[in-house]
Amino acid sequence: MSTTTHPLRPERRRPPTPAAKRRKAALRTAAFMSPWLIGFSVFFAYPLLSTVYFSFMDYDGFAAPAFNGLDNWTYVFRDYPMFWPAMGNTLWLVLVLVTCRVVFGLGTGLLITKIKTGTGIFRTLFYLPFLAPPVAATLAFVFLLNPGTGPVNSVLGDLGLPAPGWFNDPSWSKPALTVLAVWGIGDLMVIFMAALLDVPKEQYEAAELDGASAFQRFRFVTLPNISPIVMFAVVTGVIQTMQHYTQPLVAGKVASGVIGGSGQQFEPGYPDKSTLTLPQLVHNLGFQRFDYGAACVVSLVLFALAMAFTALLMRRGGILRAGE
Repeated sequence: MSTTTHPLRPERRRPPTPAAKRRKAALRTAAFMSPWLIGFSVFFAYPLLSTVYFSFMDYDGFAAPAFNGLDNWTYVFRDYPMFWPAMGNTLWLVLVLVTCRVVFGLGTGLLITKIKTGTGIFRTLFYLPFLAPPVAATLAFVFLLNPGTGPVNSVLGDLGLPAPGWFNDPSWSKPALTVLAVWGIGDLMVIFMAALLDVPKEQYEAAELDGASAFQRFRFVTLPNISPIVMFAVVTGVIQTMQHYTQPLVAGKVASGVIGGSGQQFEPGYPDKSTLTLPQLVHNLGFQRFDYGAACVVSLVLFALAMAFTALLMRRGGILRAGE
């Protein structure tokens, strides 16, 4: 006996296959990630690929780019006299400036957390320099450290101490930039204060009962608890210092007396290329010499250095945390 389907009874839908479920889940995930994917593609991937492309091109921003092989790389590494001084200055600032900022930021945070009265006043006083615009702060420091008329050297002379040339002396220009950077450690101070106040007091009490000294409590209680914050401060400090542009450029211009208006050419690095950094080379090559290919080479070198330092620090931090 044959069976017939009722004409008004709806057919039962088949359940979706596992492949269809995975496809639907992938589309949903892509939809949620689309803002990040668009931003990553437009503001990172495309500029990076374009930089790699133009590093092999002869391009001045006006004529069509022409392929020239490794000429730009050869010129930057072998024939461009400003590259290696800029590389040395950038690495010096990464090692010295970042170390000083982290040490003084942590020390200031420790000091303020130990103060019983007036904590808010001292916290405000130490944080205010960080809010100063970089150009204004650099101008103030150049005038304060002026070797002839600056009050700092006047006080040193009255005390019978040698007066450095600061931004007018190649051997003192980078230490002067370091002093300027340490002056504005308010951001690190706030970060370290938050981390220090989060350390469990029970661990300090247990260490005191065991007879640990102040240095031992700092070494075996404080540092292990704030080590992720220290790593964060070092990594972000390295990235920021790799982009150090405004302060050395303004300091070199003002100390050399070149404060002209628009259109005036200035060769960065005064005095004697001691304040020259890699970001200044990118601007000098790309927007003053219109050699975009060489500027892209320096940009890629800067990117590779930042990635190498970050990977090394993250790996080192992971090894230290694993050994605790």
